[in-house]
Amino acid sequence: MRRPIATVILPAKDAGPYVGTTLQTLLRQFDDPDALKLVAVDDGSSDDTGQSMREYAERFGTAEVIANPEPVGLASARNQGLAHVEGDLFCFIDGDDWMQPLRLQTLAAALHDLDCDFVRTDHVTVTGRRRALVTAPFPWRGRAVPPREAILPVDDSSMVDYPYAWAGMFHRRVLDAGLADFCDGLFTAEDRPWIWRLHLHAASFAVVDAPHLLYRRGVPTSLTQIADRRQLDFARAFEQVLDLVEHDAQSDRFLPKATMTVLAISAHHLIRSRRMPTAVRAELVTGVRSLLGRLDPALMARCLPLLSDPRRRVLARHLRKAVHG
Repeated sequence: MRRPIATVILPAKDAGPYVGTTLQTLLRQFDDPDALKLVAVDDGSSDDTGQSMREYAERFGTAEVIANPEPVGLASARNQGLAHVEGDLFCFIDGDDWMQPLRLQTLAAALHDLDCDFVRTDHVTVTGRRRALVTAPFPWRGRAVPPREAILPVDDSSMVDYPYAWAGMFHRRVLDAGLADFCDGLFTAEDRPWIWRLHLHAASFAVVDAPHLLYRRGVPTSLTQIADRRQLDFARAFEQVLDLVEHDAQSDRFLPKATMTVLAISAHHLIRSRRMPTAVRAELVTGVRSLLGRLDPALMARCLPLLSDPRRRVLARHLRKAVHG
């Protein structure tokens, strides 16, 4: 058996109704079935997720299944998978998503042809029977460029606003350079500091066309559907984003974008917090005000007019508290 070309990292918790579909589609990614290694992480599931992983692992040329007795969260579970990468390429998929056939073979060919550190793609959201194409917010296709050239503009979506770890493939040199790890212990927004680090420090990337990854929305067990304190990790994630940008040699260039993103995401969570338990909402407000207190007032003044009216209104009182106490 030859060495795999790529490794796919599949962390999942309580994904029993969906993970079989995910695994089945991974078997259709290369003409040579031995080209793909599976690293599956059962993150403390209470259903048959781990059993499905173990059964499907027997159908891959190379596979490892890691079982966590207690959940460690998506960031830490992905890091566990990164420690078992074989081959020159790696990628991620979540346990409730799936891929069209030969997606990974197409991405591997693109990485080889373009000789870049990572590639990114569009994806399709699936909500019930409805499907919608979500395009990667970058104007050029099939062209390798420095990733920091895809961080701006400030006032529109860019590639740092498209943080999905599963929307692409990565060369091993990204892992060897220490750019692939996630911040351990983050249960949400783990991909925000991760995507900023990639775009600030990797050498080259490209957006390419490929068979789609299909992202299932509205899954009841998804953290995007759960209003508990795990949602509060977004504040810690964006503290790390600000640290990364503030220490960059071009911080003046990119701090307006980071500021705009912090304002927009903070407003989004403040609006969502209305359905949170009172104690959790109080923690969220504290985290938001701490974040806002780090922002440069002049940059905030530039960015606030770019937000929608509802987001500006929900931020107003918290901005006063953050700035004036």
